[in-house]
Amino acid sequence: MDKAIIARAPGGPEALDWVDWTPPAPGHGEVLVRHGAVGLNFIDTYFRSGLYPWPGEILIPGSEAAGRIEAVGSGVEGLTVGQRVAYTTRTGACCTARVLPADRLVPLPDAIPDEIAASIMLKGLTAQYLMTSSFPVREGQTVLVHAAAGGVGLLLGQWLAAKGVRAIGTAGGPEKTALARAHGYAEVIDYRAGDFVAPVMAATDGLGVDAVYDSVGQDTWRGSLACLKPRGMFVSFGQSSGLPDGFRLSDLAKGSLSATRPVLFDFIADPAELRTRAAELFAAVAEGTLTPRVGKTWPLAETAEAHRALESRATTGATVLLP
Repeated sequence: MDKAIIARAPGGPEALDWVDWTPPAPGHGEVLVRHGAVGLNFIDTYFRSGLYPWPGEILIPGSEAAGRIEAVGSGVEGLTVGQRVAYTTRTGACCTARVLPADRLVPLPDAIPDEIAASIMLKGLTAQYLMTSSFPVREGQTVLVHAAAGGVGLLLGQWLAAKGVRAIGTAGGPEKTALARAHGYAEVIDYRAGDFVAPVMAATDGLGVDAVYDSVGQDTWRGSLACLKPRGMFVSFGQSSGLPDGFRLSDLAKGSLSATRPVLFDFIADPAELRTRAAELFAAVAEGTLTPRVGKTWPLAETAEAHRALESRATTGATVLLP
């Protein structure tokens, strides 16, 4: 019998149950994937809590996973039973097996194990589109990245450094700041020790940064704007501390700033674009540009405990759930 993590109503981690689960047979254009590993992300907590709309009567959280194809429906080309694949979706990954549209899957190179693949599909593709599309970086620029010791942050630090971009990060505590420095950041500011704006401005000789990649939200957005140089870009791509309450367009007037609130799934909706971005991600891993870090693994059955650890900021790097 297969198993799944489900929630029947929005709530805290206690809303999650480990239950028997029977995935349907794949239909036309669909594939059944048996999971080898499932990634954990803040977006999972947003759906579980009700911050993001539920996709149905019950919720199966989980937004990235890797495994093998177990069955193929009619009309599917280019994918075969036994083939290793990975994917990212908004929900539905926290189960031992599931059915997905074939065009949401990307073939997984043999050199990338399931645990690593499940840790980089959402986070790695997020880093890729942030740098190439939300604010396309250029060599010699300086950017600020919040949550630099998190899953996306550690990938961004390495990738930005490889592109000749000076990255300043923020993280909480000596352990996390040291981890971020070891992953490409030129400077890392401990936000627990005080305000981050003054150190950022000092590090840039008062000029500010070209862009801020902010996944924290309420606790950081005002400071993020204050760190930007004139005509800089505020990229708000998450809200781990809550939505940026009180933000107004007039806040951008000082310095003719720009702001964007991108969502990964708008950048991979087209299957060809998904494959192109995934190919760049996998190549960066294969070449050693990126060294993904799995900070901790949990049994899939203990997803609720993993949610608690993530929300309390007790994690570093990526967290992976094992069926």
